[in-house]
Amino acid sequence: MKYKLIDFIALFVFIFLNTTVLFSQESQSPLIIDHNCANLSQIPDEWIDSAKINLHIAYGHTSHGSQLITGMDGLVTWKGDKYAWHNGNSDGALDIRDKGISGANDLGNPNRTEWATATRNYLNNPENNEINVIIWSWCGQAGTATETNINTYLNLMTELENDFPDVRFVYMTGHLNGSGEDGNLHKRNEQIRAYCRSNGKILYDFADIESFDPDGNYYLNKYATDNCDYDSDGNKSQDKNWAENWQNSHTEGVDWYNCSAAHSKPLNGNLKAYTAWWLWASLAGWDLTTGIHDFQNQNPDKSRLYQNYPNPFNTITRISYSISHSDYISLKIYNQLGNEVETLLNEFQNAGTYSVVFDASNLSSGIYFYKLQTGNVNVATKRMILSR
Repeated sequence: MKYKLIDFIALFVFIFLNTTVLFSQESQSPLIIDHNCANLSQIPDEWIDSAKINLHIAYGHTSHGSQLITGMDGLVTWKGDKYAWHNGNSDGALDIRDKGISGANDLGNPNRTEWATATRNYLNNPENNEINVIIWSWCGQAGTATETNINTYLNLMTELENDFPDVRFVYMTGHLNGSGEDGNLHKRNEQIRAYCRSNGKILYDFADIESFDPDGNYYLNKYATDNCDYDSDGNKSQDKNWAENWQNSHTEGVDWYNCSAAHSKPLNGNLKAYTAWWLWASLAGWDLTTGIHDFQNQNPDKSRLYQNYPNPFNTITRISYSISHSDYISLKIYNQLGNEVETLLNEFQNAGTYSVVFDASNLSSGIYFYKLQTGNVNVATKRMILSR
């Protein structure tokens, strides 16, 4: 009996410490998708494929939010099935349940709270168990919102994140309305941005994306609108259109593609599609927490173990980690009883940031732990959920 009691205490300590590590980890860095992410060529093919395999997205929007969808449709026509998406999981395409959440239209319609109720009902439906990304867009209500209205939005999003920890929730700013840097819309968008940066959230910065042309020229201070009209001479009257200017000076089918972007121009739809794919790839694990694109050419100042993605996962997930100095490293998987079930790595590695795929096809559903060691030092242990 004494032996069993000791074993029980050891097991309890193991699970307690591992669970404690999970909740005491460094705050996750925010993931901000803005105009700097409008570069499709930088996204590695493996992360596009990973997004198509692992993401199941539910997207609520009305007309302005449709720019992501129509932009992505046009991208498929231009670049082919590599960027294909389907409303549902089929044919190896990205799974987006477009406008699939019934009960609300967008973040402000029919009111400023119904979208959250609709989301909760949707995720509580067993038919939607595989959904792991929720994204809602604004129509024009961000521009008329008060500070309290935006706090309501942020609080509802946080409540959903707490209640559905296995789902990634994407925050969004409101589209431009010509009110410039001094307008209420910009203040409310800045409120959303500040919250996301301070609290490690995921933000698709709709307004920032349409504030810049592909060459990096800035138009919000020129009272730009969602149609890409702007004030060229300082009288606060929008007399030119930056998207049309850029399209006219570049070759269609080479530098940009035609698409039907609601309330806007094709180029804006292009930028929304590029940044959307940056978002999907990031949610699939690319650049999720490290900000690193080239894993092999970095010198991290601290050894870290990152949260696997996707999590929960079905068979395959990716684990990333950084080591600050060259050493023998080990990366091992344990079950809830503390038994080692697999050694992913046990070798000498140079300082850098790495990523490894874990195939759990031979394991049953449940909670597992993965532990990184450098030499004799335990870097961290994290929890992951295998759900078939």
